[in-house]
Amino acid sequence: MAHEKIFAGIPMSKCMRDMCKEEDYVFLNSQKKPAKTSGHSTLQDSEWQQQREERLRRRLEREQQEQERQQELEEQQKKKEEEWRSHVAKLASERESLRGRLHRLREFRDFQKSVLVQDLGLDPDSSNEKLTQLLMRL
Repeated sequence: MAHEKIFAGIPMSKCMRDMCKEEDYVFLNSQKKPAKTSGHSTLQDSEWQQQREERLRRRLEREQQEQERQQELEEQQKKKEEEWRSHVAKLASERESLRGRLHRLREFRDFQKSVLVQDLGLDPDSSNEKLTQLLMRL
């Protein structure tokens, strides 16, 4: 009758208990040797514990690798942003340099034009083809 106690100790609904018969649980009789079972369960528990620790260790390793990968990605992104900023700053500097040069060239062109107008004795307000051709040659 020990198996009836074990059978009663198995959690299940009343419907399920009615559907099950004692004959279906004959395997409960084979559990009369608790020494082997406890030793076996201890072995299973230790294996289970080792597997659990191994899974935990692998999970921690994966998390650490993911964090390292995220840090590397962030560093690469920061590096690219810094390179882009320096590139944009360099282009802006070159643009300012070209603007200054263009301004100086225009001033020089205006100076050349005023000198030619004075040398040729032309009216400064009139547009003369001869003056335009001379300026083109220079």
